[in-house]
Amino acid sequence: MNLIKHIGSYLLLMWQVVSKPDRWRIFFQRLNAELYAIGVDSFGIVAIISLFSGAVVAIQVAYNIDNPLLPKTLIGFSTRQMIVLEFAPTMVSLILAGKVGSSIASEIGTMRITEQIDALEIMGINPANFLILPKLVAAVFIIPALIIFGIFIGIIGGYLVALFTPLLTPSEFISGVQLDFESFTVFYALIKTAVFAIIIVTMAGFQGYIVKGGSIQVGKASTKTVVYASVLIILFNLLLTQLLLT
Repeated sequence: MNLIKHIGSYLLLMWQVVSKPDRWRIFFQRLNAELYAIGVDSFGIVAIISLFSGAVVAIQVAYNIDNPLLPKTLIGFSTRQMIVLEFAPTMVSLILAGKVGSSIASEIGTMRITEQIDALEIMGINPANFLILPKLVAAVFIIPALIIFGIFIGIIGGYLVALFTPLLTPSEFISGVQLDFESFTVFYALIKTAVFAIIIVTMAGFQGYIVKGGSIQVGKASTKTVVYASVLIILFNLLLTQLLLT
């Protein structure tokens, strides 16, 4: 029963979130700030994760391709496919669920326990729409952009393996990256990422919005956000993969 109650509360909150903003000028001001907070502040961690993930994937593929009859270009091809299809959209989204999700839950949870959300309601402002919608719109646009950036950096990580190790030559790696490229794989990654972005922001907003008590409950809401968002990302990853690639 608690699960059904929480799902109902979540859907009711989302109905308030997606309503028309009271003042578009303020909405765009907040949207600009959220684009910076969610996107620009995350470029560093995305770059580090993607660079090392790409390098590790290239080394692991090279380690498993030990048959001399198999061309070395398969290392670049497999590295590209694994980064585009899985590592960049899913791994980076899981990291952002921790970084961005916990930050949003803490921010909104703190506003809830300090009665700032109650003050917005008294002023006639829809707090769910005012606080969560700009974050949601920003995440749907900026997180897929982060994934494209992560794919590019991940492939550079694989290229560095080719450049500084004897596993394969840089030309073999580049030939593999260019081999049988299908643009749909990038669209598939972007579709997954947009869904993951919605999960992260709405789950964080909901957990922060329903906080009751003090700072300890805010911390628990942040933890729940990371756990629930991660589980949902993994679940929807399976569903979207089954739906889009089969």
